[in-house]
Order: sequence, then structure tokens, then C-alpha cells
Amino acid sequence: CMRVVDGDTVVLDGGEKVRLIGVDTPETKDPRRPVQYFGRQASAFTKKLVEGKRVRLEYDRTRRDRYGRTLAYLRLEDGTFVNLEIVREGYGFAYTKYPFRYMDEFRDAERHARADRAGLWADPDSIGRTAS
Repeated sequence: CMRVVDGDTVVLDGGEKVRLIGVDTPETKDPRRPVQYFGRQASAFTKKLVEGKRVRLEYDRTRRDRYGRTLAYLRLEDGTFVNLEIVREGYGFAYTKYPFRYMDEFRDAERHARADRAGLWADPDSIGRTAS
């Protein structure tokens, strides 16, 4: 995996844009909106996790989103499930608008992150705020 666009989107070596299934991180790249609270931290976390590493893609029912991006789960060579790790560590929300294979695990991971006040859950008053 070469380049991280933001916390939930990466670009592979061949230029393929991949949107991570089941996770939604605060926006940093939407030109119509300001950078959201914890967006930069989420991007940095994903970057640290995957940049320069080999990843394996795993697909679910739908292979592409409406923007033409590949929808996938990413796994590192050591078995780390990148999508789930982002939610577990509190750098993103479980994105459950569309059903996916690991939905229960992701909901559970978010519940634990909230309870542990991990990452973006550390300051509950800031959720939904934009970065200053």
C-alpha cells in the first residue's frame, strides 16, 4: 500500500483507489467541508498502519462504490485487519449503512472504543465538531 488519502481511503501502487469497507473516519479531504475533528489523527493512524507495507485485499458483496473506488478489507502480512483496527483504536466509526460480512464485529469494536474513550471518543463533547 503506498499512499493514504485519508483515514478510510488508500491508493495502491498501481493507482487503484480503495475505500475501506465498514469504517468511516472523520473527513480531511472533502472540499465542501472543513476538516472534521480527529480527521488528521485518523489519517495519520492509517498512514502509520499501512504505508510502505504489503497488504492483501479481501472483497465483500459489492466490489465498487458509486465513485468507482474499489471496496475492500485490508489485511497486513502479520494478519492485522486494518479496517477493524481503525475502529477498535477509536480512529473511525463502524460504517453500518450497508450490510457487510463483519458488521457485528465492527459494531462491537466501536462500542468498546467508546467505553474505553479511545481516540476520537476521548472527548465526548467534541464529536461532530470541526477541527480548529
